[in-house]
Amino acid sequence: MSVNRPAAVVVLAAGEGTRMKSATPKVLHEICGRSLLGHVVSAARALDPRELVVVVGHAREKVTAHLGELDAQVRTAVQYEQNGTGHAVRMALAELADGDLSGTVLVTCGDTPLLTGATLQQLADTHAADGNAVTVLTAEVPDATGYGRIVRDAGDGAVTAIVEHKDATPAQRDVREINSGVFAFDGRLLSEALGKVRTDNSQGEEYLTDVLGILRGEGHRVGASVAGDHREIAGINNRVQLAEARRMLNGRLVEDAMLAGVTVVDPATTWLDVEVTYEPDAVVHPGTQLLGATHVAADSEVGPNSRLTDTWVGAGASVSNTVCEGARIGEGASVGPYTYLRPGTRLGRKVKAGSYVEMKNAVVGDGTKVPHLSYVGDAEIGEHTNIGAASVFVNYDGESKHRTTVGSHCRLGADNMYVAPVTVGDGAYSAAGSVITKDVPPGSLAVARGQQRNIEGWVARKRPGSAAALAAEAASEEGRDAASGENGAGASGVAESAGSVRSSGGAAGQVPAEEG
Repeated sequence: MSVNRPAAVVVLAAGEGTRMKSATPKVLHEICGRSLLGHVVSAARALDPRELVVVVGHAREKVTAHLGELDAQVRTAVQYEQNGTGHAVRMALAELADGDLSGTVLVTCGDTPLLTGATLQQLADTHAADGNAVTVLTAEVPDATGYGRIVRDAGDGAVTAIVEHKDATPAQRDVREINSGVFAFDGRLLSEALGKVRTDNSQGEEYLTDVLGILRGEGHRVGASVAGDHREIAGINNRVQLAEARRMLNGRLVEDAMLAGVTVVDPATTWLDVEVTYEPDAVVHPGTQLLGATHVAADSEVGPNSRLTDTWVGAGASVSNTVCEGARIGEGASVGPYTYLRPGTRLGRKVKAGSYVEMKNAVVGDGTKVPHLSYVGDAEIGEHTNIGAASVFVNYDGESKHRTTVGSHCRLGADNMYVAPVTVGDGAYSAAGSVITKDVPPGSLAVARGQQRNIEGWVARKRPGSAAALAAEAASEEGRDAASGENGAGASGVAESAGSVRSSGGAAGQVPAEEG
């Protein structure tokens, strides 16, 4: 814990953000898996302040509800009317009136998601070390157009003024150090100075920046702390800036992953959320998004073109061209391509979930294979079982979901339907094309399909002149020509062939002689 633990951090989040052109409050827009306000709260929490208060105003019900989910210890102060930043901080201090504000009070903005806890801590440390009444977080930018310039004392480097661009002299406009809108105050002096802020300006508002002039006029020192990366102080006002911030934050996250031992084949097309975790020697291929609380273990490979949300990928697993939501993939498992794992799916070690397979709320045992073209929903499958292609677990009867249980070491045929609730025992087999509606005992062969019936000549009678009819006629002629040429041709050859069929007994698919 830092020795410069702030008495409080105040986050200003009452604005409407009209330039976002959205029904969603600006501070609730998300980048990299967290709201703008969530990023700011997380950075503030890194300082372990005694109090953390967020000033809410526009859409305060939504913002307050979000804060309740985000951090139950955050306090809120309501700014019912947007009367300026000084007024907003007064509302925050009124909310904190029951606490001890002796010490440092930091004020930051709810729309600066790139600001880090380390930079805020640097601000608090500089404030304490220099003995300032106010310390401004500043940054040196390549182009300062439109920003308030920091004017310093030539002798001791103290801040003497913050001059808005429109009011700056030509010499001041050459200054590249700008105001971020983030401050560290002596809590007691801040409270006293806010009572002296006037509203005789063009907006009729209480400006927080006026506090700097008031305290300097009373003989107190105003200093500055320069951010190491000017991009940290960027505020978000529209969708363009939102996208830029997302790209910058994603760049940080991808770089952190690579420095931690993850191979990111194409950083430009890889997107990570802030809560994603990983282990060394994981590989992330191009076009991959790792979202939410996803974890990628050592020696696993994810991608290309995959989106994993709140998914755990075990060591040595392979996930290609896949969408996963709330799934758990075991060690050495193979998933994809073109696979969809929905919430509740749990794959054991060395499971195969192949191409065009969808699973939902399914638990699959070690070594089991669902190779392709299948839907497995609300099911439990044992170990080392093979599910045939084009199988469907029929789990919904129109009102309720039901569960299917398949044992271990089963060999189940292609194009099977399992109409839940149903259980297939260990070591059972099923025939291709079966619709399984009854439990299958262990070691049994389940055959559930109708007897095949061929109606000869149907196409010629019902679809005369069609391409199918012409093809069938041609094939019949070829068959007759081939038959007539067998065994020297003629009736004797045909009779000999027919006799061999009649003498073959009752094998499957044949008619016994006595029943002919």
